[in-house]
Amino acid sequence: MKLYQRTFITFSLCFCFFHSSIAQDSTHPSTDQTNYTKQKDLIDIILSILKKNAPERIADNEKKDNKLHVSGSPAIEYSTQTGLAFNTTFNFAFYTSTHQEQNISSVLVAPAFTQKQQIIIPVQTSIWSKDNKYNFIGDWRFLKYPEDTYGLGGYSQFGNGYKLNYNYVRFYQFAVKTIGKDLYAGIGYQLDNHWNIQEEVILPTGYVTDFQKYGFNYSSRSSGLSFDFLYDNRRNSINPEGGFYSNVVLRQNMQWIGSDQNWTSLLIDVRKYFHPSASSKNILAIWSYNWLTVSGHPPYLDLPSNGWDTYGNTGRGYPQSRFRSRNMIDLETEYRFAISRNGLIGGVVFANAQSYSEISSNRFEVIQPGYGAGLRLKFNKFSRTNICIDYGFGAHGSSGLFLNLGEVF
Repeated sequence: MKLYQRTFITFSLCFCFFHSSIAQDSTHPSTDQTNYTKQKDLIDIILSILKKNAPERIADNEKKDNKLHVSGSPAIEYSTQTGLAFNTTFNFAFYTSTHQEQNISSVLVAPAFTQKQQIIIPVQTSIWSKDNKYNFIGDWRFLKYPEDTYGLGGYSQFGNGYKLNYNYVRFYQFAVKTIGKDLYAGIGYQLDNHWNIQEEVILPTGYVTDFQKYGFNYSSRSSGLSFDFLYDNRRNSINPEGGFYSNVVLRQNMQWIGSDQNWTSLLIDVRKYFHPSASSKNILAIWSYNWLTVSGHPPYLDLPSNGWDTYGNTGRGYPQSRFRSRNMIDLETEYRFAISRNGLIGGVVFANAQSYSEISSNRFEVIQPGYGAGLRLKFNKFSRTNICIDYGFGAHGSSGLFLNLGEVF
C-alpha cells in the first residue's frame, strides 16, 4: 500500500512585473537577449494564447533598471495526509545591484488550506544586500497541523503511525556578513513554539507511545541564539547552474531567553553543482543535510525529522515526519537535464539515503533509501524558476508526489 500519494490539478498564473535589472550569472554561459529569445517559459505560452507580444518582455527587461520577477502557481491537491487542499505558491525574485557577481534575492510565500482543517502559512526569504555584503535569511511559518507520527529511530514502522494535533509557530531569522569572497558569518535567532499538542490514538492497556516514553507535554518552546557560517558562490539559489554551498548553524537554546530547557543542535548543509562535461548544460547536484543534537533533550517535535528542512524537501519518497530521532543524516543526488531545446521542459532523476540514530544506543543502524524522477516546466526564464513535479519511492512500498516552485535544492 502506498503511504503517501497526491493527485493534483495545477492552474498556473504568471504575474511578471519587471522593475529591477537581471545580472548575468558568472557560473554559467551568458544568457543574453539572443538566448532569451530562443528560450520559452510558461509566461510566453500564456502571452501567446492571449495574443500578446512576448518579445516585449525582453525589450522591457533590457531597458528598465529595477525589475521584480513574480511567479505564482495555485494548485488543487489531494493526499492521504491532507485530503483536498488548496495551495498557492508565490516566488518573488530580484537583484539589489546590477553587478555581475550579484546574487539573486528571493521571497517564497506558500499558504495552504486543507480538507483536514490544516492551515499552513510559510514565508522563506533570502535577501542579499548590494554587492553581496550581507545576507538576511528568514524562515517564518504558522501551522495548525494535524499530522501522522510513527515513533523514533530507523526501525519505526508505518503501521504504528497515529495522528498528532498541534499548533506551531516558527520564527528563524539570520543576518550574515561577508568576511571573504563568498564567505559569510553571522548570528540568528530561532524560535519553535508548539501548543495544544494532542495524541489522537487509542492504546491497548499498558502500551506507551514513543512520544510518551521520550517525554510528552501539551506544549513546548525552544528559543535560542544561532551562530551561522555560510559559503555560497551560487549566483542563483532558485535554480543553480553551478557552484558550491555550505552552511553550518550551531544553535544554543537557553531558558533565559524563553526556552523550556537548555539544549544544543548542529546543522551542516552542503551542496555542490557541476556540469558532467564542459560542453554539457546538464547539472549533477549533490546535497548532504545533517541535523545533529549535540547536547540536552530537545522536545519531541523539535527533533530532526525528514521533510522539516526549510523547504520541506529532504527524503523524497517518504511522507513528512516518517522518521524522527536525535540525529539525522541525509545524502541526496539529482541529475537535471533538458528535454526540449527551448528550455520549456526538463527532467530529473534522483536518489537519496537517510539514516536516524536509535534512541537507546545513539547509533545509526538503518539506512532508508529513496529514488525517483520528475519533470521541470520553465515558469520564468529570467529568474530560471521551474515548476518541479517529482514522484519518489522509498522502502516498504512508500511513494508519493512532491511539488515545488524552484528547484528542490
